Amino acid sequence: MRSAELDYDLPPGLVAQHPLERRDASRLLVFRRATGEIDHADFRDLPRLAHGLVTVVNDSRVVPARLALRRASGGAVEVLLLEALGDGTWEALARPSRRLRPGELLGPVELVEPLGEGRWLVRLDGEPDGEMPLPPYIHEPLADAERYQTVYANEAGSAAAPTAGLHFTPELLAELDVVSVTLHVGLDTFRPLTAERVEDHRLRGERYAVTRDAWERIRGADRVLAVGTTTTRAVETVARTGELTGRARLMITPGFAFRRVDALLTNFHLPRSTLLALVMAFAGVEQTRRLYRVAVAEGYRFTSFGDAMLVI
Repeated sequence: MRSAELDYDLPPGLVAQHPLERRDASRLLVFRRATGEIDHADFRDLPRLAHGLVTVVNDSRVVPARLALRRASGGAVEVLLLEALGDGTWEALARPSRRLRPGELLGPVELVEPLGEGRWLVRLDGEPDGEMPLPPYIHEPLADAERYQTVYANEAGSAAAPTAGLHFTPELLAELDVVSVTLHVGLDTFRPLTAERVEDHRLRGERYAVTRDAWERIRGADRVLAVGTTTTRAVETVARTGELTGRARLMITPGFAFRRVDALLTNFHLPRSTLLALVMAFAGVEQTRRLYRVAVAEGYRFTSFGDAMLVI
């Protein structure tokens, strides 16, 4: 698949800049694959629509990973912590990377080794104590940092939120049959496609963990609803490998055979993203293009703080 096939016209005004006052007040576009039918609902309708499905969520918690630092010369440096590697070391993105040198101290951060493409091995003194790492397409400040966390976030380790879960409230969760898995969102999820062919896009993998009890419930379910692309990648990784912990390296593109995910809940994604490729793999390429045209025409809100889509 050519990366250009993941392009579509997204009016800038549809990129949501802030969350709604109520998490579950979002709109929900519903697509039934068997019939091709499209419905427009509210997110509060999800328990009715997901009746009989086991709902699998990603309980990873976002760390305050965006650090605004200064060099000894006074120059500003931004460090985004991507993944904890143990013993105080992290993989991180740093900019402006080309000016930085190994051994430099930037406040609590020591630059250890450049890894290429703006990535660095760094050593952090203490715990992350920066800002919430909002995506670059969100330009408005976030009044409440918890609104970039799911209400079920539990396992700290993500550099971005699993945003399909941002719509849930505790009350809505109580109406669903919920199972939790963990996939820590890192560079793979939010790095844009750069290769001409989607299949040539290189994945480094993101850490995941699924308890044995959780997997037994998922494996034994009649039908499974995956909340988000990260949950989908974790579930489908275990379905293929049988390994309950490791690194999810699945590149899910059209033609992928889903083994355990029967329904998908997801937000509306940016053009030329691996996330959109996954949705096309699940819903169909032309069907996804049709759904996105409808979403644009109907004024749905896009990306992290936007509305949601249910493919069943």
